[in-house]
Amino acid sequence: MAAAAAQAIRDGRAVLGIELGSTRIKACLVLADDPSTVLAVGSHAWENRFVDRLWTYAIDDVWTGLQAAYADLVADVRGRYGVGIESLAAIGVSAMMHGYLAFGADGELLTGFRTWRNTNTDRSAAVLSELFGVNIPLRWSIAHLYQAVLDEEPHVGDVAFFTTLAGYVHWKLTGRKVLGVGDASGMFPIDSSTHDYDGVLLEKFDRLVSERAHGLAVAELLPEVLVAGESAGELTAEGASLLDTSGALRPGVPLCPPEGDAGTGMVATCSVAPRTGNVSAGTSIFAMVVLERPLSRVHHELDLVTTPAGDAVAMVHCNNGASELAAWVGLFDRFASVSGSGLSSDDVFETLFREALDGDPDAGGLLAYNHLAGEPIAGLTEGRPLFVRTPDSRFTLANFMRAQLYGVFGTLALGMRVLDDEGVTLDRMFAHGGVFRTAGVAQRFLAGALDAPVAVGETASEGGAWGIAVLAAYLSAAPGSDLDQYLRERVFGAASFHTVDPDPEDAPGFAAYLGRYRAGLAVESAAVSAL
Repeated sequence: MAAAAAQAIRDGRAVLGIELGSTRIKACLVLADDPSTVLAVGSHAWENRFVDRLWTYAIDDVWTGLQAAYADLVADVRGRYGVGIESLAAIGVSAMMHGYLAFGADGELLTGFRTWRNTNTDRSAAVLSELFGVNIPLRWSIAHLYQAVLDEEPHVGDVAFFTTLAGYVHWKLTGRKVLGVGDASGMFPIDSSTHDYDGVLLEKFDRLVSERAHGLAVAELLPEVLVAGESAGELTAEGASLLDTSGALRPGVPLCPPEGDAGTGMVATCSVAPRTGNVSAGTSIFAMVVLERPLSRVHHELDLVTTPAGDAVAMVHCNNGASELAAWVGLFDRFASVSGSGLSSDDVFETLFREALDGDPDAGGLLAYNHLAGEPIAGLTEGRPLFVRTPDSRFTLANFMRAQLYGVFGTLALGMRVLDDEGVTLDRMFAHGGVFRTAGVAQRFLAGALDAPVAVGETASEGGAWGIAVLAAYLSAAPGSDLDQYLRERVFGAASFHTVDPDPEDAPGFAAYLGRYRAGLAVESAAVSAL
């Protein structure tokens, strides 16, 4: 296997997937003709910053991080196979969705990168939701643009192009201003019949801003929309040097349409067909459910987006995922270190997760709120992470850890209840993300939270970087081939998934926890007002 992989890499028959996540930039290498197997990986840690009351990343960090992740991948390839990378069969770029990157006619960034995590767009989102008749969440790119119009920001008149993080990186690598339909659906509403921006809503937006931003035509500012399998350009010489500072990587590599982390999560879990869904857990947490039919009405808890092939999806997006849980694990990790226990960070992580299995089904009356940032589904404009208990609660380590894990899924469960009320059914929910690395813990609790079977595959922790690598490999599939069929037959045909059904005690236990969680949101609101 190693010799064959080494020859494939030398021959340029490997495919690269890159995803810029909230805390890590990952690179993943697969074979073009067998993307089911991961050949090598690389990564780089980075963090957002809270500057002038806005969540952002420095643009320079995008490129130093990409270069570091790619260099780490190349080092992994050399260590495993004794070869370097000079050419590739295809490349795909994915990143966290939504947000706002606005550029002038000269290609210069006009204002800082405003990420999906910001909640300062409440006025614009409310106006647009009412005008469009569809839910426009606070984090969507069009909400950011209209908020800038409302705030009379001086850069608005100079905007020549705006896009997402994946669209920006792809543009710099290829020179093309394009976006995969899934990522584009988080910028502006998509017409599923045309797989393009909704023309009626484009006109409504232009009329809305005509007095405040005369001459603004939003269709001219948005990236071109492409569906999975379409060519999205080639790596330029400038792009190759941006990615590989050693100069070894040659230009001319084809790229697939850049996608958002939601779309690559669907691909990574083979969840692009109706009645399938997936949960992606990281800094944020979201569920994607491919719809069989339109929803009966607008719900503020649900986004309407698409698969990378353009099919309609209901998305429950929560700004806060596993970061607060990771902070608590870090606290215990530090204790283990100073006590001389000899436990590694991974050992601490697994020990605490497994301890949660011994907790009471309702977490003993404890409550954990993971809101580091504002959370629209919970009605919170800002984040205040809290751990709450009553005097008669059962305060044990097992219950504490179970409450923290339940807290990761709390806001998500509120949104999923809305889908239940709509009569949306699932055959199975797939899950991926680092929180699922410890087998049988977070997966089991998620099954209880959703009261539905949850499946986790072997690539659960690779997530979107592998998903976008698969979409890049899909470029070489037969023209017009079906993405779902390609995934089922060419990628997941021999894949193994471990499925967990809801524990008979966990489902009612989580329901009791969620009832207290919902009532306790008043405490969260008070904390936001007071602190």
